[in-house]
Amino acid sequence: MKIVNFVAPDAKLGKNVKIWNYAYVGAKTVIGDNVKIGSLAHIDYDVRIGSGTKIEGLVYIPPLARIGKNVFIGPAAVLTNDPYPPSKRMIGVTIEDNAVIGARAVIKAGVTVGRGSVVAMGAVVTRNVPAGKVVMGVPARVAFTRKVFDAKMKAWESGSPVST
Repeated sequence: MKIVNFVAPDAKLGKNVKIWNYAYVGAKTVIGDNVKIGSLAHIDYDVRIGSGTKIEGLVYIPPLARIGKNVFIGPAAVLTNDPYPPSKRMIGVTIEDNAVIGARAVIKAGVTVGRGSVVAMGAVVTRNVPAGKVVMGVPARVAFTRKVFDAKMKAWESGSPVST
């Protein structure tokens, strides 16, 4: 069985880009070095993705999205580009360097997710996320800082109890 991906002829891929099964990369998209794109991900046209970014399976990234370096986007996350569908005017989402987007998060068109911030799984982001903050909920609200998140992750990885 042959595995099929679609990469537009005018898409520009950096060095060591890995694209898993049945993924789509649209026209005029530019992807940096060392990027991983999971199975069934859809990266639409005119998207920019910085080096070192990891995009899990089933993610949808619409036209005009701008994603920084070393970003993680979890499974089935959805970025949008039309705040009033189906309008004729679109605006992209911006995700700045070192941000983390959890599984099944939804990010509204025009939103900026700040540098080093975290969007929790299942969050619905309707407003800009400040740099270095963690947002969660529906609609997403600031819950704590990235420093607290990193401490919780370190405790989790070491097997220590983690408070929620």
